[in-house]
Amino acid sequence: MTQKLVLIDGNSIAYRAFFALPLLNNDKGIHTNAIYGFTTMLTRILEEEKPTHLLVAFDAGKTTFRHKTFTEYKGGRQKTPPELSEQFPFIRELLDAYGIKRYELPDYEADDIIGTLSKQAEKKGMAVKVISGDKDLLQLVSEHVTVDITRKGITDVDSYTPAAIDEKYGITAAQIIDMKGLMGDSSDNIPGVPGVGEKTALKLLKEFETVENVLKSIDQVSGKKLKEKLEDNRESAIMSKKLATIYCEAPLEVSVEDAKYDGFESSKVISLFKELGFNSLLAKFGESAEEEADFEELTFEIAQEVHDDMLTSEAALIVEGYEENYHHNQLLGFGISNKNGHYFIDKDTALSSSKFKAWLEDGRVKKTVFNGKRTIVSLKWAGHEIKGIEHDVMIASYILNPAEANDDLATIAKLKGYHQVQSDEAVYGKGAKRSIAEAAQLAEHVIRKAAAVAYLKEVLEKELVENEQFELFEKLEMPLAIVLADMEYQGVKIDRARLDEMGEDLREQLEKIEAKIYEYAGQEFNINSPKQLGVVLFEKMQLPVIKKTKTGYSTSADVLEQLASTHDIIPEILQYRQLGKLQSTYIEGLKKVIHESDGKVHTRFNQTLTQTGRLSSVDPNLQNIPIRLEEGKKIRGAFVPSQPDWLIFAADYSQIELRVLAHIADDEKLIDAFKHDLDIHTKTAMDVFHVEREEVTSNMRRQAKAVNFGIVYGISDYGLSQSLGITRKAAATFIERYLKSFPGVQEYMDTIVRDAKEKGYVTTLLHRRRYLPEITSRNFNLRSFAERTAMNTPIQGTAADIIKKAMIEMDKRLKDENLQAKLLLQVHDELIFEAPEEEIKILEKIVPEVMENALELEVPLKVDYSYGKTWYEAK
Repeated sequence: MTQKLVLIDGNSIAYRAFFALPLLNNDKGIHTNAIYGFTTMLTRILEEEKPTHLLVAFDAGKTTFRHKTFTEYKGGRQKTPPELSEQFPFIRELLDAYGIKRYELPDYEADDIIGTLSKQAEKKGMAVKVISGDKDLLQLVSEHVTVDITRKGITDVDSYTPAAIDEKYGITAAQIIDMKGLMGDSSDNIPGVPGVGEKTALKLLKEFETVENVLKSIDQVSGKKLKEKLEDNRESAIMSKKLATIYCEAPLEVSVEDAKYDGFESSKVISLFKELGFNSLLAKFGESAEEEADFEELTFEIAQEVHDDMLTSEAALIVEGYEENYHHNQLLGFGISNKNGHYFIDKDTALSSSKFKAWLEDGRVKKTVFNGKRTIVSLKWAGHEIKGIEHDVMIASYILNPAEANDDLATIAKLKGYHQVQSDEAVYGKGAKRSIAEAAQLAEHVIRKAAAVAYLKEVLEKELVENEQFELFEKLEMPLAIVLADMEYQGVKIDRARLDEMGEDLREQLEKIEAKIYEYAGQEFNINSPKQLGVVLFEKMQLPVIKKTKTGYSTSADVLEQLASTHDIIPEILQYRQLGKLQSTYIEGLKKVIHESDGKVHTRFNQTLTQTGRLSSVDPNLQNIPIRLEEGKKIRGAFVPSQPDWLIFAADYSQIELRVLAHIADDEKLIDAFKHDLDIHTKTAMDVFHVEREEVTSNMRRQAKAVNFGIVYGISDYGLSQSLGITRKAAATFIERYLKSFPGVQEYMDTIVRDAKEKGYVTTLLHRRRYLPEITSRNFNLRSFAERTAMNTPIQGTAADIIKKAMIEMDKRLKDENLQAKLLLQVHDELIFEAPEEEIKILEKIVPEVMENALELEVPLKVDYSYGKTWYEAK
């Protein structure tokens, strides 16, 4: 077997990882994004490359022998962000844990170490793979040496062989240094020849081969100005080539043999991952990811029958289910922790006990749970009700910090200093290895979960009170969980026949488009194969190549959109893809999740996922049905009432986020516009462009609308320029004029960012928090993103809180009015109901009344509503 040496440019990859991933903190306050990205890359290399030899080279210091040639070499580089500097020791520790050789050499760069070792390995007949983000290393490419350059992040790479360099540049690897000599390199502050860019440099090298030959043959160079530049900068060109040349005879104290890689001891890696808090990476190690249960002894009872000691008036309860999707859950047993002790009851014993059933249904019994919504729905499917849920550890943890992993009890417990419970993954395994634990292990695990829940209740409640968030927890999120559980269990009826009909229509459309594409292409091929499509478009049809990937030509949506005007085949392919996705994801996808028992889909609402407080849904995602295409909208036509002669009633908040902005910013003009029910985008256009209402054009209103919503979602000149198709300068001017017109908004943006920097977080009107550790980062991009997030989170989060409050009030009102109507779905700013036809008049009155009074603002909330025989008709 051929031996393979992999050489990694440590500094370069660490930088790439740092800037590619958001700034992450573990529970010890250590920044970990660069370490995490570096680890992800290492994992991929070990899996894909399977190296026999492996070494990571680092720069030893700021100065090298090159500084003797040019003191300004690498001058002007920004200082390494401290958030990255603090991660380098951990990256070195990571390599040691993996058993990977690392090396640095004073006075030399990582490039020189890599160059020297690659030449040594090449002479030994070894295959060499170099991995870096620095294209300087392309000069090392040969028949035995391949160089992978990271593009976006650390996993998307371009792989360079001699053929690839020839294809991209039209020169050899050896000429890369000549190219740098002529064009310079701003990242390393290599001057080159001023005014000579890559295109000119390559043209010169294709004709004269080297920098020296170019300078010897200046008379033969075409272009008077270019000749002058070359003549005036002879020394700079020669020096720049020298600076760009990797020194392949560095006095290393390591050899290729020292880089031999024999694998790693998982215990060392697992230990470090635990220290760093890399839970998702720990999961890859399966059952060995957590220590063997080195727990304190816990006295508990595996009950053979339900008895009074278990059924106290206050208890922590775990309803253990095996399936992630609890609509198809297999209940395994119950864990109870109370003042009398800890108990496990198997499923059959518990559910056959009338005493236990009465205890579950007793609302006076205060129950603490983990994931109350799951608990309620799981029991409903088993034919049982539960009342009296007073505290939900998952929800409490989410409110305290929505950025943390709140769906794993063991993780939450450890963050709060409690180490007596394992994760479900450690007990049941993952993926194909997942299985139900044997009886004794299962019982102890469930009991330990109940004990952890009992412990965490007091700890989390205390923090909620300290943060002024207990009311948000008790009055909003806890009652909402019960409303959502009812909605999920209720489900939404699907007209399967209508889905079949839509699917048939889509199939016919797809066949027609397919025929057109084949006609344009002059052949049949697999349109869904990027490889085959690339060959047809860029080789046979000779369309301009926009982007290439490791495996061929890129045919991604952004590439095809750029090509849309070059040939009629492109719009057809884009349409084919859109309709194909509707067919597979939404038509066929919905059919797969229709519950056999009732012909409904039962989604699961994520209550503890987003950092703004918004809900999302999964299995299926009913908030993501595409409505831009008419065919996508029509999919809503398959959502029907569950009973004959009932209707779907849809109520939608109008511009809720802009209304919240007006209130929070306390801007007089915005408040006045909403109070007088003016078209806010027209009013904005009038103020920004200084025109009368009748002078506002559709384009002015479009621009005003974009900047209005841009404020809500975190405005930037770049983002606005993209949405409006204007220059960044024009977008910046527009934003400036907008903020002058609405000084309250400007004041709000300045104040909220200042407050976020002082506190480290922002809040909604109902005290929901979002922490922003990046807001004081020295990295401009990270800091800017955090500042925009600070501006938009109070707006989006308050809007989410209002909708949640409306759902709770609406659920109560329907019960108070003794109506049959049911709340089915929440989608963005919209609530969907089903109701008998005779109740529609009542809904027309009470739904807007409840939704518009959910929270008192300086501006009125406005709700639009409609109804019909399907969700589609109700829009």
